[in-house]
Amino acid sequence: MIDSFQFSSLPEIVFGKGKRNELPAAVTSRGNSVLLLTGSSSFHNSGHGDEIISGLKAANLTFSQEVIAHEPSPSLVDQIAEKHRGTGIHVVVAVGGGSVMDAGKAVSAMIPVEGSIRHYLEGVGDREHPGEKIPFIAIPTTSGTGSEMTMNAVISEVGEQGFKKSLRHANFVPELAIIDPEMMLSCPARLTATSGMDAFTQLLESYISSQANPITDALALQGLKQIKKYLLRAFLEGEHHIEARSGMALAAMFSGITLTHAGLGLVHGFASPLGGYFDIPHGVVCGSLMAPVFAHTIDNLIDMPEHPAMQKLTIVSKVFADFKYKQEKEYLQAFKEKLIHITNLLEVPRLSEFGFKEECIPKIVEHTSHKSHPITLTKAQMEDTLRSRI
Repeated sequence: MIDSFQFSSLPEIVFGKGKRNELPAAVTSRGNSVLLLTGSSSFHNSGHGDEIISGLKAANLTFSQEVIAHEPSPSLVDQIAEKHRGTGIHVVVAVGGGSVMDAGKAVSAMIPVEGSIRHYLEGVGDREHPGEKIPFIAIPTTSGTGSEMTMNAVISEVGEQGFKKSLRHANFVPELAIIDPEMMLSCPARLTATSGMDAFTQLLESYISSQANPITDALALQGLKQIKKYLLRAFLEGEHHIEARSGMALAAMFSGITLTHAGLGLVHGFASPLGGYFDIPHGVVCGSLMAPVFAHTIDNLIDMPEHPAMQKLTIVSKVFADFKYKQEKEYLQAFKEKLIHITNLLEVPRLSEFGFKEECIPKIVEHTSHKSHPITLTKAQMEDTLRSRI
């Protein structure tokens, strides 16, 4: 028996090498005034930034450019939206990593409405966004968040009263996602590693989520197979390995779709308070905590072979295994070890590099949600998870 489920709309997807060149025509079909959001340096360092700008100019498009140097904050979104409100912007285009995608999505949603984005954030604000926005086109340059597929923009405010919350509406799904693996060739190895671990986490969490459905299962498992085949290749040979970049771009795209429709788990539950209280890149949190979270998850499920999440973890363990014809518990143990090995090989930083200390553990545990994680870890296990990455 298949449980009932819903599946919402997706962007128009244009995937493939060189597809960035379709941007001018895509913009022209929607208007002639463009707000372009990019990363602080990667846009021009990639060699494709000037090419994109030349293409916009050749199409006689008027454009303004804003640079996103960090994960977007309410004040940054407010500043950009206020600057361009009433200027006749027809299209917002974001070219960059997850932070640029989220900033572009949020700006496109905030230009048509008055007030601060803070009023519309989940768990923070007191208003419901009407869903009106400027048409938005996403061109990712990293393979991580899958934000080019989602209806939410993650907004962070770092500090003692910090938070990491979403601006969300079904209308905020991009009109178009142009996914060109050539745009990812210049992504630095460290960012390739942490963004790749974000995609890995999103795929695995959505696959075993209590909200998963047959469509998300199929996409998540296919994405995990891409991770197995291409994550380390992209990290080690990413500057010239277009096949690995393509595989990781596909995995990240799938992760955005699956997280939207199946939800996420405990790793992302930790990421919310950690990203609010500390200036830790999201991919670092995911990459750092994935191995210990799933070690405890497997340990808690190991004696429940009929549990749907246990069955799925066994499938994933076999995908990542380097052997065949073993007992299921051997596959699961090997997967726990494989996650540690991948974390170390990718040189994922420890949380302590960003100011996280032992005395911070109780506060983080208190504010961490399990989200759609299939089983609840004990307080001691959650504390051990954080302590293992100090």
